[in-house]
Amino acid sequence: MDQDDNALIGRCRAGDLAAFEPLVEKYRQRAWRLALQLVRDREEAWDISQEAFIRAFQSLGSFRGQSAFYTWLFRIVVNLATDRVRQRAARGRAFGTEQVPEEDWDRAMPDEASASPDEEAVRSEERARIARALEALPEHFRTIIMLSDIEGLAYREIAEVLDIPMGTVMSRLHNARKRLKQVLGPMLVLLVALMTSLVAWGTAEADPQVVRFGARVLLATDTPQPSASAPAPPDERMVKILPKLHSVFRYREYATLEHYRAEVLVGSLQRWAVPGDRQLDVVPETVVNNAVRMRLRLVRGGLVELNANIQAQPGHPALIGGPRHGDGVLIIIIWANPQPR
Repeated sequence: MDQDDNALIGRCRAGDLAAFEPLVEKYRQRAWRLALQLVRDREEAWDISQEAFIRAFQSLGSFRGQSAFYTWLFRIVVNLATDRVRQRAARGRAFGTEQVPEEDWDRAMPDEASASPDEEAVRSEERARIARALEALPEHFRTIIMLSDIEGLAYREIAEVLDIPMGTVMSRLHNARKRLKQVLGPMLVLLVALMTSLVAWGTAEADPQVVRFGARVLLATDTPQPSASAPAPPDERMVKILPKLHSVFRYREYATLEHYRAEVLVGSLQRWAVPGDRQLDVVPETVVNNAVRMRLRLVRGGLVELNANIQAQPGHPALIGGPRHGDGVLIIIIWANPQPR
């Protein structure tokens, strides 16, 4: 087991919760990429990778260190992704199946500027054929191809991820490649190039962008809150947003409990302590047209009180109603600026 990982896990078990963040930073991109290959949906892959880290954190007490942390984490990712794919298939049988979009495969293969329309048409058909071949593989074959040929795991590590004997890994991988070769023939070489470019594409798509954002936690009540200190000076942002708060939540009084600022990379977890022994986790996931899409989670004692996807942009903060606190409720406001520099 990686000694750095081992040391961080030891600190987590000793009560240093912040020691888990380097593990998230170290493996978040690989976890997301693995989930992406399995579910073929970027947003769903983010959800799965984040849920995998949460489950890993909650289960650290049962992690014995007999395998590498990342193989243990990947096993959680594979299980979650497999469940999502099965749920999707069940929904498809019930409501009519939608074809999985192939835009990701098109974007994964870089086109040469000199390609003629005829050449591009041929390559497009090749990509579609490869995508169909992979989709046609049984789930257990497709998973093992991705763990081996995309993530580069050794047989022993794949055995740990899938919880199967190493001999089964070797046999299954051989049969999966044989099945692909029967379908694709000489195009199997193109498949290898495609998978390599998929890895590069997944990394490039996840290239970090800096996002600056702020969070404010308010206590909303119908009665004025006593204060032992002098009144705070007028807050320009609060003055501007108060009419919106009154319109949306209809409480009479709004008092600021905490105010936070952060500047992080897209995909990074920002964590703050919140009144009431709570923890606020915010992850800026994507930036589209100057708007930042974020995942927000409010946790208290291991219980998720709030789990939401939000969108914020300059001049248009996100307003989220939270749980009860004291004689009122918590309101969370998120401001965001996707271009801080």
